[in-house]
Amino acid sequence: MAIMAIKRTSYHSKRPAPQPPHILTTTMSTVPQSTSQDPPHHGINDGSGEACGSHSYALVDEEGKVVSRDESLTEILISKGVKEANFISAIVSLGEATAHIAVILQNYVDHSYAGTQNSSGDDQLHLDIDCDNAVFGAIREAGVFAIAASEETPEEVDVSPKTAKEDGPLYSLGFDPLDGSSIIDANFSVGSIFGIWPGKGLLGRTGREQVASVVSLYGPRTTLIIALPSKSRDGDAQSDITFEVTLVKDRSHWEVSRPEVILKPAKKVFAPGNLRATNDNAKYDALVKHWISDRYTLRYSGGMVPDVYHMFAKSGGVFSNVSSEKAKAKLRLLYEVAAMGLLVECAGGVTTHEFEDKSVLDFAVDDLDRRMGVCFGSKDEVQKYKDFMFSK
Repeated sequence: MAIMAIKRTSYHSKRPAPQPPHILTTTMSTVPQSTSQDPPHHGINDGSGEACGSHSYALVDEEGKVVSRDESLTEILISKGVKEANFISAIVSLGEATAHIAVILQNYVDHSYAGTQNSSGDDQLHLDIDCDNAVFGAIREAGVFAIAASEETPEEVDVSPKTAKEDGPLYSLGFDPLDGSSIIDANFSVGSIFGIWPGKGLLGRTGREQVASVVSLYGPRTTLIIALPSKSRDGDAQSDITFEVTLVKDRSHWEVSRPEVILKPAKKVFAPGNLRATNDNAKYDALVKHWISDRYTLRYSGGMVPDVYHMFAKSGGVFSNVSSEKAKAKLRLLYEVAAMGLLVECAGGVTTHEFEDKSVLDFAVDDLDRRMGVCFGSKDEVQKYKDFMFSK
């Protein structure tokens, strides 16, 4: 690696300085002159290969580490009002799991199946299991969780530390290690979903009891979006908050990329899941046609994480996943719905069950595989959903 760095330095030192734009204009006579209002040489690079002054390659080339991931995420959580040490460790461990999954995905070339199925009847990729193991490994190492269950391991697994810590509470985790595995072969963005409950056990709990939820997004960047209800933040007059951090500096450091995510009351962007249900669900069919006729912008990839995440990035919109007699609900309350619902509501949005005017956070996990249709999003957009879907 050191030799490569020396060669790069030597190469750059011998190159002449790139010509300024006005010289390029006069010397590149073969390039047609634009008559548009674009800036000069819009979309044309000089090909010099000069490194961006704001983003050094040094950490990649030299495999250096400046501040560890756990230290950086710990500092961010403390700045957001989180003080309890085990709670910080719980969230930090999900950051570690996310970094490990990002490495797995980057090196994923084996599209083979494991020969097993998850509780949905979906064939499991070896990749699904690898990601599941990455999460279990990270949370066991953290030593602050008592119980965990996942879409790939749909049972309450005892992950309590062998030697219990003298002080501090333990937590329970429901998670989907790889949401979107069905679209990953197209190299679409995918994600992980985590819900954290206080104490031991997941059955009988509601989403409202969560102390935090975390969603990871694996795309051009690796990010975490974290929801902290007011009860999880120390200090006076602390409110619910949703914020985003991004994994930077050769995966060595978490950095705040959105200090606070807020969903505006209205935004004409829609992500309609399970569209096949419109075939025999007349109300859903009418709603989708309304979105189209009212010129909403469609943003839909087929993955719950990127589709809901788009609302966070754009400060609004609506996501729906509605069932019908022929197209059953697939989203699980424990592994997907509760955690995502907390993120939406902590960002000022609204959630509802597909057929019942009730927040998804108020339903109990009476079965680890309980499923439901949902609508998430901006307040006015979810109200519009209710107007169509709950009308008699």
